[in-house]
Amino acid sequence: MSLPRQLRDESDFDQLPNDIPISAAIADIEERTGFSAYYEFVIEVKTKGASKYLIYRRYRRFFTFNEKLQERFSSENQRGPYTCLLPPFPGKVFMGNKKEIAEKRIPELNSYMKKLLCLPTWVLLDDLIRMFFYQDESDSKQVPRALRRLRPPTRKVKTTKVKPDLLSSPRAEALFDFNGTGKLELSFRAGDVIFLLQRVNADWLEGTVRDAVGIFPQTFVKVIKQLPEKDSDSEESEGGKQLNCLRCYYYDAGTPQRRDICVEEELSIQPSYNDLLTRMRELFHNEDLALNYRDPEGDMIRILDDQDVELMVSECKSQSAADRPANQFPWELHVTRIDDLSVYNTEP
Repeated sequence: MSLPRQLRDESDFDQLPNDIPISAAIADIEERTGFSAYYEFVIEVKTKGASKYLIYRRYRRFFTFNEKLQERFSSENQRGPYTCLLPPFPGKVFMGNKKEIAEKRIPELNSYMKKLLCLPTWVLLDDLIRMFFYQDESDSKQVPRALRRLRPPTRKVKTTKVKPDLLSSPRAEALFDFNGTGKLELSFRAGDVIFLLQRVNADWLEGTVRDAVGIFPQTFVKVIKQLPEKDSDSEESEGGKQLNCLRCYYYDAGTPQRRDICVEEELSIQPSYNDLLTRMRELFHNEDLALNYRDPEGDMIRILDDQDVELMVSECKSQSAADRPANQFPWELHVTRIDDLSVYNTEP
């Protein structure tokens, strides 16, 4: 028997509250596309009272959690009244495919959580551990997509693909061009007929055109045949991630090019400068870019750090929302080459 398990068995384990987490294992990973793409670990937590629930944690939160535990319990820091030997934590990886990195971290993080939850009861009762494994409101609203590691093995069943009746299918006609970005959004041109697959939320739909599948804002299309009512109702009950639109303009050779980006972020969020810059570099395939916004007077202002982002968000909140869709961020980005100074007002 391992020493941590022995210490726990010899302690007052039976006196622990039933809501204390005693085991946790990663069931799957899910990609999130905010202002920076990342993966979240879907974790099944079991409590002493035999209840089970899912929580969603990204590696960044794991890392911060471990740092706080080291400050409180590590014998090297000796800040708290008690110390113990904490399990080793997998370090950061700065290069590589994000999905592959997340997959490789699963066994390491599973081992970390297993050893952590085998520590003495006085450690399990600590607020840091209880809050990390607690299912908050955001966790409870999410619906897992696959849970690959919890599914039993199944046999492959050959299915026959049924050709849909196009004339009776839910569909919409595009009113404007929409230039989608990344893997989530669907690009189309004015006049295209888009076959609808499902409603994402009150403002976004998922559809297909020319063998491409993606999501798009409903304000860009005229719905010819609505989706069944049950699709809309089920979406409301699922409580999925909020999808909102960020409008940006790219100035190349003096002609601004408009792009609408779909992100899984709340409209009230204030992104970091680095996340915005990284996303724009990936979107326009150019490293030498500068971020800008227009102030209430219409002048172009260059963004240099997080404080400038905060100023942009606060100034744009006061602007009228009548001329933009409800799911569009109140602020817009103007992206220029870093050496292009022609967009700025230099007059006194």
